[in-house]
Amino acid sequence: MAKFFVRRISFAALVLLLISVFVFSLSRASGDPRNVYLDEYATDEMYEAWGVKLGLDKPLYVQYLTWLGDVIVGDFGESLYHKRNPFDLIKERLPATVSLAAIAFCWAILVGIPLGVLSAVKRGSFADYFARGFALLGQAMPVFWVALMAILIFAVELGWLPTSRKGGLDSYVMPALCLGWLPAAALLRITRGSMLEILDGEFIKLARAKGVAPTAVIWKHAFRNALIAPVTLAAIIIASFLTGTVVIEAVFAWPGLGGLSIDAIKNNDFPMMAAIILMFGVFYLTANMLVDLLYMALDPRVRVE
Repeated sequence: MAKFFVRRISFAALVLLLISVFVFSLSRASGDPRNVYLDEYATDEMYEAWGVKLGLDKPLYVQYLTWLGDVIVGDFGESLYHKRNPFDLIKERLPATVSLAAIAFCWAILVGIPLGVLSAVKRGSFADYFARGFALLGQAMPVFWVALMAILIFAVELGWLPTSRKGGLDSYVMPALCLGWLPAAALLRITRGSMLEILDGEFIKLARAKGVAPTAVIWKHAFRNALIAPVTLAAIIIASFLTGTVVIEAVFAWPGLGGLSIDAIKNNDFPMMAAIILMFGVFYLTANMLVDLLYMALDPRVRVE
């Protein structure tokens, strides 16, 4: 187990290093960084002074190592748009994204997985067609369109819910439902496919022949063995939620990481973009490692080696 963790952490560090090289390369590929900080009225003296300040008078690899050393200690520089430390801004915006992501994830899990199991068990029935129709609509309708229709119907026409902004519990309803709509549909399809494959297995037929209760056959024997694929998808979903749901946060004016990402892109705010991209990488790598641990807990056939 210790070797497993050392190996995975080493791979994660290598991936983060490659991400940092990619991010740094983007900053140089887009042109001279001084053009971001200085306007057209800057003098040649100011231009040269900023070159020394940013380390542009040094070789490229020295510039990268200097930048990487600052990033490791959490110094991403100053946001060009917000005029603050990007890490402080991320800490302020992260709770809003986490709270929305948690509610949306629970809704996706509680709807997608049970409907997937029901659809597989009741294959060919009305419940199966209903679940498959839900999955089809969930994956066919664009998220931004669903969000706009939800605002039009439930906020503008009916007046039941607020149109946007983070407020009380009612402000979470539409963003969370719209955010979890597509993941719920994807989980339903993945769970249904996995359950159908397991239910046709010989050990399921043997359990039924031995007189095991249908509930135990479904949830104890079939469901646990079918969880590998849904767990993998669930980890990807929660990581994508935490990294900022740009579309939903933009539509509902949610003060999370998605809006912060949009501001950084629109204003060519490299320090902020670098901080957000590297944080995204950490989230995905952490989720991937947790999935590997869940594999071993769910399926004894999965071994660390």
